[in-house]
Amino acid sequence: MTGLFSALPKEVSVYEVSPRDGLQNESVTVSTEGKVELVNALVDAGLQRIEVASFVSPKWVPQLADGEQLLHLLPRKAGVVFSALCPNMQGLERAKSARIEEIGVFLSASETHNKRNINKTIAETLALFRELVPAALANNIRVRGYVSTVWGCPYEGDVDPRRAIDVAAELFKFGCYEVSLGDTIGAGTPLQTRSILMLFKDAFGSFDRLAMHMHDTRGTALANCLVGLDLGVRTFDAAVGGMGGCPYAPGAAGNLATEDLIYMLDKMGVSTGIDLDKLWKAGKVASSVVGRALPGKVHQAGPGFVRKG
Repeated sequence: MTGLFSALPKEVSVYEVSPRDGLQNESVTVSTEGKVELVNALVDAGLQRIEVASFVSPKWVPQLADGEQLLHLLPRKAGVVFSALCPNMQGLERAKSARIEEIGVFLSASETHNKRNINKTIAETLALFRELVPAALANNIRVRGYVSTVWGCPYEGDVDPRRAIDVAAELFKFGCYEVSLGDTIGAGTPLQTRSILMLFKDAFGSFDRLAMHMHDTRGTALANCLVGLDLGVRTFDAAVGGMGGCPYAPGAAGNLATEDLIYMLDKMGVSTGIDLDKLWKAGKVASSVVGRALPGKVHQAGPGFVRKG
């Protein structure tokens, strides 16, 4: 991969997903107050795009049943956007009640994972979003799209990237401002990532409206993000401390740790607007509210080191 990092960007955007994607798989129920403490710590660290809730049925994700209450308790700060997953029209009504500025719609590139995750076929899910996305936009709620299993499916194995491209194209057509591509099971490798992303670039012309959402199940999330950075991706999803995992993807470990991403970008001279020391403290808040150690490397080692000599 010659020419790597020959033209680094001055800045990138980080989309924080720990209060939703990070907490949804935790066995210990986190209080609403604990979630407020976590989100406030993330905002204090400089994060401006934070996925804080999910308006799916509480029966399926009881950990996130308090979405409206949480959003009413969170102080709003200029420049900070809170978002929530929204699978259907009932979820949109909850989003409107919570006065949220942004929702996320989600589906998979593989049929089996989509049926396990949403209980619908891909075609049925797209038909639903064809109505949902314009309805949200009509209420001044912008919409972000998520495509899961782009790098592979826990049930089907390899997934043809063209299936993910077709799904992303439909989401853009409906009105999504950005689509995040997910390595749901953390199976991706750098050469595979380059191949997939080049297909997306050929399809859409640039990465201006695409983001990467990498899980670190096999320790390759940062390496894959470096490939994306080199090719032109400028938005990366991450979760403080490396929290998260998909309940419908057996064995899927947490997301790329936000601290690990920011440490790397800081040392490479790429600005994110995020204070690493405060972010590290936010990770400690996350660890405290879930009551366990988190897997992120910087979370464990600390944001700095002492040089000798």
